Amino acid sequence: MPAISLAKRIALAIGACGLLAAAGNAQALAGAQNVPRLVSFGGACVHCDLAGRKLSGAKFVGCDFAGATLVGADLRGAAFMGSNFTGADLSRADVRGASMTGAHFMLANFSGARLADLDAAGANFMDADLTGASFDAAELTGSNLARVKAGAASFKDVNFTGATLADGAFAGADFKDAALLHTSLAGADLSQARNLTQHQVDGACSDAKTRLPPGLNGRACGGRR
Repeated sequence: MPAISLAKRIALAIGACGLLAAAGNAQALAGAQNVPRLVSFGGACVHCDLAGRKLSGAKFVGCDFAGATLVGADLRGAAFMGSNFTGADLSRADVRGASMTGAHFMLANFSGARLADLDAAGANFMDADLTGASFDAAELTGSNLARVKAGAASFKDVNFTGATLADGAFAGADFKDAALLHTSLAGADLSQARNLTQHQVDGACSDAKTRLPPGLNGRACGGRR
């Protein structure tokens, strides 16, 4: 059976859920770096290669893009609505101002990505690589960041209310002015995190395996240190 071209795979993905906004044809998607604004994807395009594409404002609606390659892609203002990007590579991608509410990015690679002003409430980033990524002023309420690798990541002004950072590794990560109210830090290694304060930690939920910077003391959700 002949291999299905990227153009056909994307065309099938679009056809599966319907085109919700004006877009170029499949040949333009496969052969050009500039993908028209407001293109909408649906269906499945597992392991698609969209590295370096200009996809600002695109809508991924109920998609299965597991394992897709979006290295260095321009995804500013994109919407990932109920979509599956498990294992996708978004390293060095520009995802500023995007919406990922309820989307799945388990095992995804966001190393070096720019995600400032992201709205990812309830999104799943479990086991993702966030090394060196910038999430400044992102909305991550109720999101799952369990077991992430987030060395040198920037979480300045991020809202982590009700999120879980359990068992994550955060060496050198910057938490300046981040909101950690009812955030699970169980088993997280924050021993080398930067700009973390006792006030932030007091609002979070730690356990005996939580590692905090020197001088900071964690407390369980019940309030006991």
